[in-house]
Amino acid sequence: MQSEDLVTTSKRLRPPVVAVTGAASGLGREFLSRVASSADFRRVVAIDDQRGDVADVTWRVIDVRDPLLANRISDVDVLVHLAADYRLDSDPGERRGYNLRAAQTVLTASAAARVRRVVVVTSAMVYGAAPDNHVPLPEDAPVAAEPDSGVVGDHLEIEALVRRALRSHPGLEVTVLRPAAVVGAGVDTVVTRHFEAPRLLTVKGSAPRWQFCHVEDLVSALELAALGQVSGVVTVGSDGWLEMEQVEELSGLRRFELPAGLTFGTAQRLHRLGITPAPATDLHYVVYPWVVDCASLRAAGWKPAWTNEAAFQQLLELREGRHAVVGRRLPGKEATLTAAGATVAVIGTAAIVRRARRRRRI
Repeated sequence: MQSEDLVTTSKRLRPPVVAVTGAASGLGREFLSRVASSADFRRVVAIDDQRGDVADVTWRVIDVRDPLLANRISDVDVLVHLAADYRLDSDPGERRGYNLRAAQTVLTASAAARVRRVVVVTSAMVYGAAPDNHVPLPEDAPVAAEPDSGVVGDHLEIEALVRRALRSHPGLEVTVLRPAAVVGAGVDTVVTRHFEAPRLLTVKGSAPRWQFCHVEDLVSALELAALGQVSGVVTVGSDGWLEMEQVEELSGLRRFELPAGLTFGTAQRLHRLGITPAPATDLHYVVYPWVVDCASLRAAGWKPAWTNEAAFQQLLELREGRHAVVGRRLPGKEATLTAAGATVAVIGTAAIVRRARRRRRI
C-alpha cells in the first residue's frame, strides 16, 4: 500500500473532528450538548457569533456567513450546519437572506477547507402535503412542495444549493436530514400553532395524518449522520402516524370543517394583508398528510425514543397559555376566544379583508 493510501486510511480510522454551527442556542446547542463528551468524536468545535454555555468544546466565535469561515474549519472533518432562522414572525426577506447566505457560505467554505462531510437539516415538508400523498412517503419520493415566501420555500432553496454544491465540489459529501413535524421546548411552527387553536381546522374530504419528530430523536439522527452511518437524503420521525380521531381523543379538541377553496383563499388574503404569519400553502401541512418512512435510519439500526403519542402529548403540554387561530398568536383579551368564536374568526375573515381594503382606499 502506498504512503498516501496509508495516511488516508489512518485519517478515516481516527474519530473525526466535528464542527457545529448555530451552537449557542436551539437545535445547535442540543446537538452540541450530546456530542461534547462523546468518544466517537476526537474533538468538537462550536461555531456561533457568540460564545455559548456548553463546556468541553472548542468555541470559535464567527458569523457563519463570513467568508473567513473556511480558515476556521481547516482542521474539521465533519460540519453539522444548524445555524438557521425559521421563526414564523421573522421578516420573510431577511429570514431567507440569512438562511441562504449561511448555507451557501458553509458549503463553499467546507469545500475550500476540505471538510469531508456536511450535514444539513431541512424538512420533510419539501415533499409537499397533498390529499393523495402515499402514507408513508418513501425517502426518494419527488420533492413536490410549492415554492413560496414561507419557511418551506427556504428549505427548497437550501436543498437547491446543496445540489449545486455537489455538482461543483464532487469531493464533498452532503447529508440532508428531513424531519417530520418537530416537537420540543422552544419549537414554534405552523404545526405547533395549529394545536394552540380552540378547535382544529380541517378541510372537507381530507384525511389528516400526523407524524412528529421529537428534538431528541432529531439530535440522535444527526449524530449518526455526522458519523457517516447514514448519508444522502434521510427522513426522521416517530414510527407510524396518528389518525385525526386519535389526535382529537388525545387533545380533547374538536375539529371543524371548511371547504378547501374558502380555507386556502381566505388564508392567502390574510397573509397578503399581513394578518397571519405564514402563506396559505403552509396551511396544507395541517390538513393534508406528509408522513415519511425513515428507511435509511431504520437500516442503520436507529430507533426513535419518542412515539407519536408521547411527542404529541409534550406538544400539548408546551402549548399551555398560548392561543392561535390560523397560525396567528392571539394576545390579551383576544386569547379568550371560545371554540365557537374560533370558527367565526376563520369564516368571518372576509369582513376583516373588506375593512382592510377600505382603509387602504382612504
